Amino acid sequence: MEGIEMTRHLLLMSAAPFALTITPASAQVATPTPQERQQAAAPDATVDEQAPVAQERATEAAQGRSPGTAATENLTDDTAAAATPATDEDRDVRDIVVTGYRASLGSAQAIKRNSDAILDAVVAQDIGKLPDNTAAESLARITGIQVGRSGDEVNQVLVRGLPDLTTTFNGRELFTAEGRGVALQDFPAGALAGLEVYKSGTADLLEPGLAGLINVRSRRPFDFSEKLVVAGGVRGSYNDQSKKYDPQGNVLISARQDTPIGEIGVLLNASYIRTKYRNAVRFAVGNVPERLNDGQVVLPASVGRAFRIPERVGVYNDSGTRSRPAFNASVQWKPASNLELYYDFLYQGYRGRGANDLFEASLLNNNPTLSNVVLRDGKPDQVQTLTKTGGERAQMYRSTNVNNTDTYQAAGGAKWDTGRAHLSTDFAYTRSQYDANEYSFDAALTTAPTMDVNFFIDGGSAFSLPGYDNANPANYKWRGYYESKYLVKGSGWQWRGDVDLDTDLDFLPKFQFGARATDRDASQERGNRYAYTETLNIPLANTPAGTLELTPNAFRGDAQGWTSWLMPTRSGIAGNAEALRVFSVQALQQIVAANPSDGGYRDALTRFSQPTLELDPFQGFSAKEQSYAFYGQAKYQFDIGSVGIDGLIGARVVNTVGEYSGRGQTPVVVNGVIQRDANGIPVLAGQIITTRSNYLDILPNASLRIRPTDKLQIRFGFTETRTRPSFGALNPAVQITPNQSPLTNPDGSPVIIPNDPRFAADLQGRPDYTGSGGNPNLVPLTSTNYDATIEYYFSNNGSITAAFFYRELSGFLSRYTQRFRDPVFGLLQIDADANAGAGKIKGIEVGGQTFLDFLPGLLSGFGVQANVTYLDGKQRFPVDLSPANTTPPFVSIPGLSKWSYNAALFYEKGTVSTRLSYNGRSRFLNGNTVRDGVYFGEGTEKITRLDYSFNYTPIKQITLTFDVANILAQPFRNFAQYGDDRSYPRDVRDEGRYYGLGARFRF
Repeated sequence: MEGIEMTRHLLLMSAAPFALTITPASAQVATPTPQERQQAAAPDATVDEQAPVAQERATEAAQGRSPGTAATENLTDDTAAAATPATDEDRDVRDIVVTGYRASLGSAQAIKRNSDAILDAVVAQDIGKLPDNTAAESLARITGIQVGRSGDEVNQVLVRGLPDLTTTFNGRELFTAEGRGVALQDFPAGALAGLEVYKSGTADLLEPGLAGLINVRSRRPFDFSEKLVVAGGVRGSYNDQSKKYDPQGNVLISARQDTPIGEIGVLLNASYIRTKYRNAVRFAVGNVPERLNDGQVVLPASVGRAFRIPERVGVYNDSGTRSRPAFNASVQWKPASNLELYYDFLYQGYRGRGANDLFEASLLNNNPTLSNVVLRDGKPDQVQTLTKTGGERAQMYRSTNVNNTDTYQAAGGAKWDTGRAHLSTDFAYTRSQYDANEYSFDAALTTAPTMDVNFFIDGGSAFSLPGYDNANPANYKWRGYYESKYLVKGSGWQWRGDVDLDTDLDFLPKFQFGARATDRDASQERGNRYAYTETLNIPLANTPAGTLELTPNAFRGDAQGWTSWLMPTRSGIAGNAEALRVFSVQALQQIVAANPSDGGYRDALTRFSQPTLELDPFQGFSAKEQSYAFYGQAKYQFDIGSVGIDGLIGARVVNTVGEYSGRGQTPVVVNGVIQRDANGIPVLAGQIITTRSNYLDILPNASLRIRPTDKLQIRFGFTETRTRPSFGALNPAVQITPNQSPLTNPDGSPVIIPNDPRFAADLQGRPDYTGSGGNPNLVPLTSTNYDATIEYYFSNNGSITAAFFYRELSGFLSRYTQRFRDPVFGLLQIDADANAGAGKIKGIEVGGQTFLDFLPGLLSGFGVQANVTYLDGKQRFPVDLSPANTTPPFVSIPGLSKWSYNAALFYEKGTVSTRLSYNGRSRFLNGNTVRDGVYFGEGTEKITRLDYSFNYTPIKQITLTFDVANILAQPFRNFAQYGDDRSYPRDVRDEGRYYGLGARFRF
């Protein structure tokens, strides 16, 4: 699922990929002179000479049909002139190689300018010009988009603060395994022709999520005017954090030929990316208890006991290898000039090999002495530094995971232009599977050494163990062994048919209508087993895992004192998996003999006695879902004086029918009596629980565009969107277990359970049972959207735009804790997803771009691009999750930054092009809980990145590249907030800086 950067810089930019995403340009771009056309067609044409013709072609590319129908791509000369040039002169001009940033920015600007929908786009050259490995990395530079990162890559994309996106591939729904969407980082940049971000949709689009829709577009053979194209690239990168080198590669072969049965084109594209990463994290946990333990000694006594500290601190090394192979193919056949049949195939693979090390120590468990306590200046309820003596020993693990994804999609269809009517149909089948296997070797220190902690140093927490010998095996013991297995699958059929009907009515020039049907299934299976063996005090060196080694130190700087500890090698753990299982069985047998009434140990022994890990039926689910959609919309247009006015009015109606199943637990009843064990605990039996749903969504849309001049346009849009809950969230089964938390403290005193203000008086105290599961009563998240834009286009690649938007939201999904009084289980506490109350997001986007062509000489090669987004978003908590008898508060929406911004400086002259790009977003919350109207949650500090790329084209067919990603290497920082103005640093993660060297070719 990841490929190499391809030769976007050198690949021909044709009209076809975007012919279906935009509406006519209305002659808004200046036409190149004949002299410019001849210069551009010359074999040795420079970037400067090619740019005017390239931008004319970008505008022609915008003269297509509506965004969703794909009705007439490559069918007629007016919509696909690039594919079938009418004259030799046109053919010569269209055979030029588009290499410039000017062409890239001009193409993206033309798409944005001429679309019926409010959207932003990135075209192939823009992706290829920066050191982007994946589509997700490229999206980070688009106005209004914010991204999250983990393990040195983008792992989340938010549009206008929301993650609820629909992702399509060439206009078709694409998903990974049991999910409803696909991870955009799984699209290798080398396989792409472009990305389109629809922020305000139209009825003919596949129904967008709350945040909108992102369409990923690949190339097809008719996108190229040449009979044969061979293109690709190779790139090597070096990560200064992992100290590893990685290869990337991509190759594309496209051919088209006239035959007796019509023109036929075939395209094959393959790519591969490998990334070895290592991140070092120092952390303090987000749990900040309200008070110290009663028996805990604090020195000096003069500092008092009113301060609060995180419960534990630690370090975490996240490392691994990702490889993403990808392949796509396309066949196009035009038996007639107005008829096309096609077939598309996509394969995405992902291979993840994670290698994680963790060390952590509690500052409160077992009542350690806290000495040398220094309070923060101006905040006497927070601690700057302290020394911990005694208490709970530290613990650690070495975990390895193996993850694999295989996703396939095959599709075929036809497009027929009858003159007035433009018809299309598309049928696709998708199959995807993801599996993950993990094992963890756990250890602990034999004692609780003295620990010096600084909670506020270099943006985070850090600690050291002064005088402790980290290389002495006698200081470690075996704590346990863990294994898990996870398997999710999904498959689905989808069909759509569309009609664009041109009329002879000046006021209503076009009607569009169509239908879509899907049939989807999803399933999950998982299981795990854990042998907890610490009570046997087995020395670490006595396990069958082999030789011990110190874990690597991956930290930048010297703020963190304790960075390495002894563990078996990874090959020793993996190579001795069976011996470790047998060793675990022997250890558990001893523990069970000493604790015959402990059901947990007996269950663990049963699980490990099996040669292979068995899946737990209570942790799985299955789902089947069908949807049926119908849409209709009309395009209107008229003039008021010299002012042009046009827009769309339509609606999309979607009926969803679902069946969701899971294995839950119910009490065993005999002759009307609930059966209980010797301890009075109800005996539970597994039972398949199935729920069904059937609901209708009506999603209207309306838009208005006003064009006072050929350079200025003003838009207004209204849409309604929705996002279905995930299949896992709809699982109707709940797993229930007795509450085994202690009733008394170690000194024999009863455990005091403080009141929880979220619950009523009759729901206070210690729950008798706890549970977790899905919620079949969840409803789709809905949003009513209002948009307005002002767009001024002063040149082919120069513009200033502003967008204003407001979203009224309902039904946010988050995982919450709820309590009930149950006749069988007593006070029952359940963790499950729930629809939150109303929400609202409002914001402004401002962006601009231009090349400084008015400057003399070499200075005219400079260009700039910048954008900034302001977001303000709140959501209301559900009524039953707020303090009793109170109005639920509005709280910040997790993941939403108030500010995000991008700036890029280009230089392009002759054979050289270069780009410096800056990207950032302000701090945001990751999640929150509210107690008496006060935040308790975690957030992330502001994030900034700086990237650089350099391209040199010594000959027309070859471009040499150099790039640096994450130049600043600013650490990722989290914070744990536990009051209106109180927080501790949570995580500080050092991430890699990447250096790349490569070459792209096109023949």
